[in-house]
Amino acid sequence: MTQINRERLINHFCQLIQIDSESRDEKLIAETLSEQLGELGFSVHKLPVPQEISNGFNIYARLEGQLDESIVLSCHMDTVTPGKGIESVIEDGIIRSKGNTILGGDDKSGIAAIMEAVRLIQEQNADHKTIEIAFTVHEEGGLFGSEHFDMSFIQSDKAIVLDTGGPIGTIVNAAPGQQKIVAKYIGKPAHAGLAPEEGISAIQVAADAITQMNLLRIDEETTANIGIVQGGCATNIVMPELKIVAEARSLNDEKLTAQVEHMIATFQAAADKHGAQVEIESTRAYNAFVIDDNHPHIQSVKSSFEAIGANPYTKGTGGGSDANNFNAKGLTTVNISTGMAKVHTTEEFIAVEDMVKVTEFMLHYLTH
Repeated sequence: MTQINRERLINHFCQLIQIDSESRDEKLIAETLSEQLGELGFSVHKLPVPQEISNGFNIYARLEGQLDESIVLSCHMDTVTPGKGIESVIEDGIIRSKGNTILGGDDKSGIAAIMEAVRLIQEQNADHKTIEIAFTVHEEGGLFGSEHFDMSFIQSDKAIVLDTGGPIGTIVNAAPGQQKIVAKYIGKPAHAGLAPEEGISAIQVAADAITQMNLLRIDEETTANIGIVQGGCATNIVMPELKIVAEARSLNDEKLTAQVEHMIATFQAAADKHGAQVEIESTRAYNAFVIDDNHPHIQSVKSSFEAIGANPYTKGTGGGSDANNFNAKGLTTVNISTGMAKVHTTEEFIAVEDMVKVTEFMLHYLTH
């Protein structure tokens, strides 16, 4: 197995995480990566996105190969908060932040692995597949960058997203669809001490609905949750309005539809019971995908993991990634682990050895 340049790999990763790039603020990281990809010989295209999505842009880049095969490699460029002023600490082979921010391995560990593999290919003058890069903005919180990715540039029929955790060799081949539900209850204000019976309490209506609703783990494929409740202004006023933001997820579209219908009907029934009004918005955030274990793309990915001594296995997940949107757009896409752990927290970390192993995987996959 080719020796990975550990120092260069880790230095590049640490450079990337020091570039502030919280969601909607990816301009600097996008400009930096566009320049670096150009230096590696890629043809680079800066793909615009709506201004409300990001002040930056999606990146499509292409490097022609000698092997008669192509692959799209994808990572997102944004991070969750708190992601400003990240400083890394490396101790006993583990990379962490100093503890007051996230680390940013989600998803810059994937970016660093891809680019180090390309550097090694070029240093060795090795034959490789045609490489298409799809780096996205604003993945966190809604997969917005991939939703707006201009697929007319993509020529391959398959992709690998590097954006999950677990042991190296983890291949996510199933992920749920998600539906967002916003319910706004409109009751009737009244003085809570003098004439409460003249009011209609929006929170009482909402509590009745939530009590009747099937939530959290519905079955092995389906979940639902009430995430945000907003309302009220004073204790002496019967609450006139309340907003609830909920979600449902499922690997099965029929089950997702059924769960959403149940939640909407329950919200409405409570309003009818108490004489309140309810305004409901229900929007699909992204669709589910399931790829068969025997699909040639998965078999090829498994072969490269086996070649570097990793133990490949497929699994479903409860969360979405850009793989959901790319699969929905007709691009067969799996999501693999870079070894990132405790993401979205200030305890996030990644092992140097895992970053080396995922880079070895990329190198083998691209050259075989």
